[in-house]
Amino acid sequence: MDAALVQTAMGYAGAVACLGLSAAGSAFGTGFAGISAVGAWKKCYAQNKPAPFILLGLVGAPITQTLYGMILMFVMFGKAQLGVPLVILGIFAGLGIGLSAFFQGRCAAAACDAQAETGQGLTNYFGAVGIIETVAIFTMVFTLIAVSSLKIA
Repeated sequence: MDAALVQTAMGYAGAVACLGLSAAGSAFGTGFAGISAVGAWKKCYAQNKPAPFILLGLVGAPITQTLYGMILMFVMFGKAQLGVPLVILGIFAGLGIGLSAFFQGRCAAAACDAQAETGQGLTNYFGAVGIIETVAIFTMVFTLIAVSSLKIA
């Protein structure tokens, strides 16, 4: 098999791994937060309290990491076409972004419960969720810098 073809395939595999791992983290994160929001709304309904619609903002927070993975994937496709093998880079970038989404969802789940129970602290909850988001943004930006600095052999 042609070495250039293998390198190109490994480049595409890395790009897709980056998206896949980012999306997996988003799936877990939104799942955790969504489950918690439904439970929080149930508690509100059981107590005849208004169910806070804003919890959907917390549920949706981890979905942005899929977008970061997609942005990286498209940039990595460009390098992959030139024969740059990006498998390891794609796996670790996707893992960093995906874990950010995973833990952001865990944080959002706790925030949903706390907001529904107390009706207070929403700004603080979004602040904590935003700090966790920053890990994914940093990962994306630093990976973009790394990918753009790769030289073709």
